[in-house]
Amino acid sequence: MLLLNELDLNGKRVFLRVDFNVPLDKTGKISDDSRIRAVLPTLKYLIEQKAKIITASHFGRPKGRIMPGLSLKPIAVRLSKILDQKVIFAPDVIGDEVERLKQDLKEGDVLLLENLRFYKEERDNDPDFARQLAKGIDYYVNDAFGACHRSHASVVAITRHVKKSVPGFLVSKEIEYLQMMIQSPQKPFVAILGGAKVADKLPVIKSLINKASDILIGGAMAYTFFSAQGLNTGRSIVEEDKKDLTLKLTDKAQEKGVNICLPSDHIVAEAISSEAKTETISSFPIPEKSLALDIGPATIKKYSTSIASAKTIFWNGPMGVFEIDQFARGTIRIAEAVASSRALSIVGGGDSVAAIFKAGVENNISHISTGGGASLEFIANKTLPGIEALREKQHDPIQ
Repeated sequence: MLLLNELDLNGKRVFLRVDFNVPLDKTGKISDDSRIRAVLPTLKYLIEQKAKIITASHFGRPKGRIMPGLSLKPIAVRLSKILDQKVIFAPDVIGDEVERLKQDLKEGDVLLLENLRFYKEERDNDPDFARQLAKGIDYYVNDAFGACHRSHASVVAITRHVKKSVPGFLVSKEIEYLQMMIQSPQKPFVAILGGAKVADKLPVIKSLINKASDILIGGAMAYTFFSAQGLNTGRSIVEEDKKDLTLKLTDKAQEKGVNICLPSDHIVAEAISSEAKTETISSFPIPEKSLALDIGPATIKKYSTSIASAKTIFWNGPMGVFEIDQFARGTIRIAEAVASSRALSIVGGGDSVAAIFKAGVENNISHISTGGGASLEFIANKTLPGIEALREKQHDPIQ
C-alpha cells in the first residue's frame, strides 16, 4: 500500500478524511477532544509539507438532514486553537462556495467542511456525491479509522476520483497493530470481550478461536452464554436468538483447545442504579428479581492471572455497567491488570478506553485504538471497506 510520506505534497490539494465525532457536554461544548488530537501528526505533516488541506468529518447522526446542533463549526474553533492557526470553515460540503474556498487555499492552509452526514448521499456511498467531494483534489488521505468499516462516499467512493489515495499516520498505525495481532500474535494470546450484546462480538469470537489461547467474557453478553447452558440468569440481559450460536462457538473453542472463560461470581442488584443494594453471588440461579451488573472478585482474580501470563492482549468492552461507579470495579481492575502486563496490549471500544484513562494507566498500553467497532470488524474480516479502497486505488481516477 502506498504511504503518505511517499507523496510529493507541495502545493497539492489534499482531502483529509478524519473522525471528529467528538462528545459534547450538556451545554453543547466539546468535552473530550482526543479524536481531534489523534489526527494531529498527519495534519501537522501535511501543513509542514505545504499541502492545501481540505478536512472532512461526520458528526452525530443527522440522517441526511441539516441540523444546526450538529454543525462542525465549534470543532473548527477548537482545531484552530490546537493548531495555533486559523482553520477556515466551509458552510457546506459541496457547491460553488466550497469550490471557491478550495481554490483560494494557500500552502499550509486548513479548510474544514461542514458535517458530511447532512447529505444522505454520504451514507449511500453515492458516486456522484463522491465525485463532487473530490472535485479539484489531487490526493486523498484517510485518517478516520473509526469510519473505515463504513462504505460511505467520503471513505470508499471518493478514492475512485482522485490521483492517489493513502492512509494517514493514525490509520497506518491501527493497521500495523491489528495485523500484528491477527497474523502472528505471540502466545499466550488473551482476548477480553465485554459489553451488552453478544451479537456484536460473535464474529470476533469466531475469528479469535483460531488465534487466542483464552477468551475472557464479561459484561451482559456473558449471560447469553449462561442461559444457553440452561442456567437461570434472573433478569440479566439474554439474547434468546443467539443462544444456539454461543453453544456452537463454545464447542468449536473446545475442539481448538481454546478456553472461553465466563465469570465465576457476579455482582447483582435489582436495579441499574447507584442507589441499588448489591450482592455478590457465586452460584446459579441468580435471584429472580436481580440482574448481573459486574464481575465479582473471584472472577477479577482469575482473569487477572490469565492476563498476567499473556504475551498478546486484545480488550474490547466493559465487564459491567461501567457508567455507575459501584458496577465499575471489575472494568477498572481489568484495566489495571492489562496495564501491568508486559504483553503487547491493544485496547479498543469507548468504555474500555475510558476505563484505561480513568485508571490512569494509558501510558502502559501498547496501542489504544480509536475505533472500537472498526477494530472488531477488522479482526473478524481481516480488512475493512475503507482500507480495501486504499489498497485498490493505485491507478488513475475514473473520469
